Amino acid sequence: MKHFVLLLFLVVSHSFSQTIDYNTKKGFIANGYDVVAYFNNQAIEGNKEFSTEFDGVKYKFSSQENLTTFIENPKKYIPQYGGYCAYAIAAKSEKVSTNPETFEIKDGKLYLFYNAWGTNTLELWEKENSDSLQKQADKNWEHIKNKK
Repeated sequence: MKHFVLLLFLVVSHSFSQTIDYNTKKGFIANGYDVVAYFNNQAIEGNKEFSTEFDGVKYKFSSQENLTTFIENPKKYIPQYGGYCAYAIAAKSEKVSTNPETFEIKDGKLYLFYNAWGTNTLELWEKENSDSLQKQADKNWEHIKNKK
């Protein structure tokens, strides 16, 4: 019986400690930009008046309509790879912050990218075959998503 209780405790504590490390620069996913607006090809900073939390992460929106849209289906709008740079996840298996105005919607998913100091990783993503990079990023993310 002691072994069962110990095993149960380990399983339960392990499952509660496993949360994805989201990129929450400025306290919000996507630096506080409206993740629903991206799907209309717009990078718009959100307003604290229209905010919510999902999976322990805060989100801001530019309108009540976008907030409501998110609440109806939040998983659709969560940035891939916890909101870290898709290119860096693929190429270096590293979590790198992003520029919230550099993004791509591909196959109904939001990808964010680093863009500073003369390096635009969205351009590299497109130039170096985004399909193969996406597959590599998916593999790499499975290994690093729970590391903090």
